[in-house]
Amino acid sequence: MTGPTLTRQLGLMGLVATGVCSMLGASINVVPFMIQRHVPGIGPYVLPAFVFAAIPALLAAFAYSILATAMPRAGGSYVYASRGLNPYLGFVASFSQWFGLSIVIGVVAYVTIPFLRDIAIALDWQSLATILENGVIRVGLALVLVWLFVWVNIRGASLYEKTVIPLMVLMFVMGGVVIIAGFSFTQIDFAQAILEKEGRVISPSDGGGVNIPIIGSDFHLPTFLSAGALLFASFIGFDSIAQAGGEAKNPTKRLPLAIALTIVIVGGYYILFTSAVYHAVPWSFVAEEASQKDITAPGLMGYLLPSGLTVVIVAGAAIALINDLPAMLLSVSRLMFAWAEDGIFPKNFTKIHPQFHTPYAAIFLSGVMASVGIFGSHFAGDFFLGIDIMVTSMMVNFLLMCVTLLTIDKVNPNLAIEIKIIKNRKIRKTLGWAGTLVLSSFLAIHTWKDLNSQTEAWYFHSTPIWLIVMGLASLIFFFKFNQLKNKGIDIKSQFEKLP
Repeated sequence: MTGPTLTRQLGLMGLVATGVCSMLGASINVVPFMIQRHVPGIGPYVLPAFVFAAIPALLAAFAYSILATAMPRAGGSYVYASRGLNPYLGFVASFSQWFGLSIVIGVVAYVTIPFLRDIAIALDWQSLATILENGVIRVGLALVLVWLFVWVNIRGASLYEKTVIPLMVLMFVMGGVVIIAGFSFTQIDFAQAILEKEGRVISPSDGGGVNIPIIGSDFHLPTFLSAGALLFASFIGFDSIAQAGGEAKNPTKRLPLAIALTIVIVGGYYILFTSAVYHAVPWSFVAEEASQKDITAPGLMGYLLPSGLTVVIVAGAAIALINDLPAMLLSVSRLMFAWAEDGIFPKNFTKIHPQFHTPYAAIFLSGVMASVGIFGSHFAGDFFLGIDIMVTSMMVNFLLMCVTLLTIDKVNPNLAIEIKIIKNRKIRKTLGWAGTLVLSSFLAIHTWKDLNSQTEAWYFHSTPIWLIVMGLASLIFFFKFNQLKNKGIDIKSQFEKLP
């Protein structure tokens, strides 16, 4: 192969930071609390729903880890499914993943600006806070964030690691303030703080003094399952490690290890963080506030903490959001690069920077798609639409990874024998079937919830948008696939080998 190529420069810490930074963000500071609005009645069962949501993620992580050892290439999930299942399914599923994550990059950038506004408010910089509430300014700053990290990604692995690893450490340190504070204060302390600051009387034992009917603490299975399906979004992101498979050092060992470490670190952090906030703040108060406005963990804990620490936790939340951006941009750009290498996407996206050894054309287009997500968030007025699209896309993608575990031995035995962990076929198939059944159930629940939700227009439902994207992906695939056939390329041979 002539010309510059991807080089293996990402170490274990860089891979773990990629996974952690992709998973932590709005998921930890917003979703566990705004879920009280989007799944009314979940009440005190947010934490159990969080744990329940981890089950399909763990099964998908097994699938990714196993397949990564046999196919350590850029574009992870696309390569796995196209070689071990079916080229068409591999492309359309990864295309919907690319679309969903690209939009969410824009959503995350857009959601970050209110956190910066809250820092200004906490510092009593009212004029700056007013400026940050302006729609044009908010969109403009979100675009600056996206294109800053487009530049970081293009500049290569060294600058990328120097960006994401410190951001990850800083996020954990600042988030630790929330965890320590949450377990240090009681709900009685919170009620006293609300009384002193706002003159409101709430009681942890009588529903928090809410003035609207709130579903009680009785367990309701359909509600619990709906919450679990939405919280599943919090565990999406570790797959970005697999997308970097073409740039990881010693990939057959470090890719599965990085995936495992990321799941353990993030899962533990989610449980501690969410438990801490709900330990200090009555769930009924969270539900009432969420029904009236957008709320965040820093906003809730700010009632209990002095202004200095409030600034710290708001800044930590902003960093948690910001560090999503470079990791997600890496992930989606490598998908495009892998498609282009196979000839399923324009060849221009295989271009590698001669100095930095990064797929700069693919990274640039990822920035364009993320910019579309910013404008979409601004005009739709509800960032949960972007999250729902991502959840649908990733559930389908994770489902296909589990199905690939069931099919790879038959579809591509030459690659199946390259698997380095869990070599026993029966164990692999057991994991594959478990993942397939669980993820199919989660996908059905999520789709049912989406189609039955009340929205102003059909295009505010994620399912029809996802189906339109899948239709577009199908058109692209069959057009490019037929082009390859007309050129006399041996399709079967091409999709049996790694790119």
